[in-house]
Amino acid sequence: MLGDKAGSMTLQETSKPIDSGRYGLPAMETSTVGGGTLLGHDVQTQATFTAHMRPDGSWLGHAHAGVIFCAEGVATYKCDGVGNMTETGGVSFRGGAIFETTSEALSELNGKYYMFTYESDPEGKAEWHLYPCN
Repeated sequence: MLGDKAGSMTLQETSKPIDSGRYGLPAMETSTVGGGTLLGHDVQTQATFTAHMRPDGSWLGHAHAGVIFCAEGVATYKCDGVGNMTETGGVSFRGGAIFETTSEALSELNGKYYMFTYESDPEGKAEWHLYPCN
């Protein structure tokens, strides 16, 4: 069961193609930077993720190194998700994230799994919304 929204961030993507080595299908490396709120704190975030197209046309994505910055401390995160291209040329992903922090203000992130929605448009403007699993 999902809890109330823990945070929302607006991001800007920069992408480049990378070698997928799989089925002759494309892969992308995407870096994001942006900000919003998380657990009631104003935050900034940066991450890099890779996504590989699968034979059915969907994308499998992994972010192995993301970071959250706020005045009260920092947190790191890792994400995995599955996505599809939208009719307008953006992408729509659904997945999960785990966080680690030593910040007391962000300590609620520890020990929980967060589901996310991620939507971007063709210009790389994206929205990331996080929900704790209860």
